[in-house]
Amino acid sequence: MAFGEFDLIDTYFTQRSTKRHDVAVGVGDDGAVVSLPEHSELVIVTDTMVADVHFDSDTPARAVGHKIIAVNLSDLAAMGAEPTWISLAITLPQVDHDWLEDFAVGLREICDYYGCQLIGGDTTQGPLSLTVTAHGVVPADSALKRSGARPGDWIYLSGPLGDAGLALAARQQKAKLTDEHYKRVTDRLYFPSPRVALGQSLRGIASSAIDISDGLAADLGHILKASGVGARVSLEAVPLSLPLTESVSQEQALTLALVSGDDYELCFTVPESRRGVFDTLIAHSPTKPICIGRINNESGKLKLELDGEPWELPDKSNGFQHFSERK
Repeated sequence: MAFGEFDLIDTYFTQRSTKRHDVAVGVGDDGAVVSLPEHSELVIVTDTMVADVHFDSDTPARAVGHKIIAVNLSDLAAMGAEPTWISLAITLPQVDHDWLEDFAVGLREICDYYGCQLIGGDTTQGPLSLTVTAHGVVPADSALKRSGARPGDWIYLSGPLGDAGLALAARQQKAKLTDEHYKRVTDRLYFPSPRVALGQSLRGIASSAIDISDGLAADLGHILKASGVGARVSLEAVPLSLPLTESVSQEQALTLALVSGDDYELCFTVPESRRGVFDTLIAHSPTKPICIGRINNESGKLKLELDGEPWELPDKSNGFQHFSERK
C-alpha cells in the first residue's frame, strides 16, 4: 500500500508531538483548537527556510528540524513570549524516510525542550521548503517591542556574535579553523539556542528588544528606526568567541559580528531607571548579557567606535557573506 500524505503526518509528526493541556484539538483535524490563558495576549511569528537558500544539501536533517523551530522561538523570545504552539507547512520533493526521521527528531527535541506543541500545518510535494508559524503568550500589555528605546538607554547583547558566519565561511573555504573551533561554530550555525528564558525575564525591564538574525548592524538598526533614536556602540565590548578571535583578524571578526547574522542572540535596551533591577536579575546568571553602548537622540544614526576611535564597516562585498532568515 502506498505511503501517502496522511501516513507521513501520522508517522513523523502526530504520534511524536509534545502534548499541552491547553490544546483541545491538534494535528489531524481541519484546524487546531487552543485555549488562551486569561489576561494574556497572543504573539504570532512566521519564518521560512528554503533548500539551497537558507541551508544546503549537506545540512543534517536533524539540524534543519531544530533550526526551523529555533528561529521562530528566537522571535518569540525577542518579544518576551512563552512558546506554546507550532504549525508546520512542509514541501518535499519526495518521501525520504531517513531524512524525515532525522528531521522529526530535531523538531521534536527542541519542541519538547521548550514545551511547545505541533498543532497543525500542511504537506505538499515540490522543492524542499519549510514554513513554521509559532505562537506564544505574554501577559496583557507586556510584550517587548522594537519601538521603545529612548535616549540614555543602555544597549545589551545576550551572547557572542559572528560564530554562525564563521562556520559558513569555513564551509566555503574562506577561513581556516581547527577541528575543535569548527565543531563549536558549526554547532552554533546548525543548532542555535533561542534565548527564551531571558526574553521572558526582560518583560517590564527592557525598553526594546530584537533577535540577531541578520547581524548586529542591521538588527540594532531596526530598533533605531522603530524608536526614532540613534546609538553609539563600543566594538571592543561586543562579545566574540574564542574560535572567532583565534581564526580571523580583528577586522574580519567584527565584520562577521556586525553583518553575518544567524546567531539568534538578543539585542535589547535597558533604561537607566531599570538598570539596578536588571543587574540584580542577572547577578547569578552563568552567562551575563554584555553592555555594548548607549542610545542617543541622533535619529537613525549608528556610530561604531573601536577603543574610542570611529570605525567603519569594510565594503561588505569583500567580507564574509552569510545566508540568513529574512523578516
